[in-house]
Amino acid sequence: MSGEKRKQSVLRSIDWWTILIYIALLSFGWISVCGASYSYGETDIFSLSTRSGMQIVWIGTSIMLGMVILLLDDRFYDTFSFIIYGVLLLLLFATIFNPHSIKGSRSWLVLGPLRLQPAEFAKFATALALSKLMSTYGYNINNWKHFAATLGIILLPMTFIVLQRETGSALVYLAFFLMFYREGMPGSILFTGVAMVVYFVVGIRFADVFIGSSEVSLGKFVVMLLIQLFSIGMVWIYCDRRKAVRMLLYVIGITLFSLLLLKLPFNLVYIQLALTAALVGYLLWEGLGTRLHNYYFIALFALGSTGFFYGADFIMQNVMEPHQRSRINVLLGLDEDLRGAGYNVHQSEIAIGSGGLEGKGFLNGTQTKLKFVPEQDTDFIFCTVGEEEGFLGSAGVLLLFLALILRLIHLSERQPYRFARVYGYCVLSIFLFHVFINVGMVLGLTPVIGIPLPFFSYGGSSLWGFTLLLFIFLRLDASRNLVRS
Repeated sequence: MSGEKRKQSVLRSIDWWTILIYIALLSFGWISVCGASYSYGETDIFSLSTRSGMQIVWIGTSIMLGMVILLLDDRFYDTFSFIIYGVLLLLLFATIFNPHSIKGSRSWLVLGPLRLQPAEFAKFATALALSKLMSTYGYNINNWKHFAATLGIILLPMTFIVLQRETGSALVYLAFFLMFYREGMPGSILFTGVAMVVYFVVGIRFADVFIGSSEVSLGKFVVMLLIQLFSIGMVWIYCDRRKAVRMLLYVIGITLFSLLLLKLPFNLVYIQLALTAALVGYLLWEGLGTRLHNYYFIALFALGSTGFFYGADFIMQNVMEPHQRSRINVLLGLDEDLRGAGYNVHQSEIAIGSGGLEGKGFLNGTQTKLKFVPEQDTDFIFCTVGEEEGFLGSAGVLLLFLALILRLIHLSERQPYRFARVYGYCVLSIFLFHVFINVGMVLGLTPVIGIPLPFFSYGGSSLWGFTLLLFIFLRLDASRNLVRS
């Protein structure tokens, strides 16, 4: 195919619906930044001395960046995936030793008047590297060596970002596990991750709640019971249903019997620990007898779950900084601390609630204009949407993000090559994680980890990073029908 015909074919194949959604999000994002950063008495919201004026610059450069990406040959991203990844790793490593600390984080490179956050660009580089590795001939995600190499690609940038004291940005890389699940990762691994979250929340939330008048911690007792029930459920699914029923009856019987001993001066959690140990021993015995490896994996799940729970409790009490513990306690409802760790969330909830159904109107928000909400034009910008546009505006923004997510799923599934499909699901996973966590933390439903809302939060690094992620995929998708020589 000649170069001219190739360009025409690519232009016809670009998914303009996604670009329209992108433009709509940028537009609503600018309106939100303008509302969040506006102060009474300002006369020119387009001035470069204001955040709303500078955001126009970031939006304009992002659109130009997207156009450049669409003009490049799609094979460029495949060919230079690992090189791009290596360059971003070097930038992340160099940033660790950055002398400039901003709000306790060393994640920014300061180049004169320009500040860049390499962690935002490392997302698309990591997605490209994962796509390249997973599209190589013979790759199998169920091969532990291949999977370990894949995890290494994710853990390297995560480690460097954590060393920059930017834990929130590092957690974003866990979103890639959603892509792994689409590409054949066993559902048990994803379930294990969900189970760990359940153990942590239940164990910490009810650690100081006691059963009856005893000194038995409800949190620890329930977590050990959950470990046993989850393990039995896995035996039901992956091994033998009759044995699973028999194990369940034993666990229920012993648990009910132990509850009869509440009045004795004895911690019933020890009985649950002994029961879990017996369960692990039985699983190992069955594995030896049947030579079915699934029993070993379930035994490892039970052991790992127990170790994770007690390890998380130790880290929570002895390793975490006081402000980190305070944030978790506020999230779980153990503390209110409305003047400390819970202040941001409390004020954002007030701002969203004050918007009502239709909102107070553009630039008419009181909570945001009086600067009650910290970081209201970056991490907490969704509260501005809620206050000025109300429930209807907030729902409209979430529907736009839903349209983007559904469109990305559609585009990913129609890719003829694994490289583009894997990259598409990487993009989808990152956007989904950002939207879910950011909106959740503004509403007090998820931890406050300080990550931006795509295309809404103020700043050039995040806007350029999300644009790179999205437009590289649009460029790959535009070439899906080209004949490869």
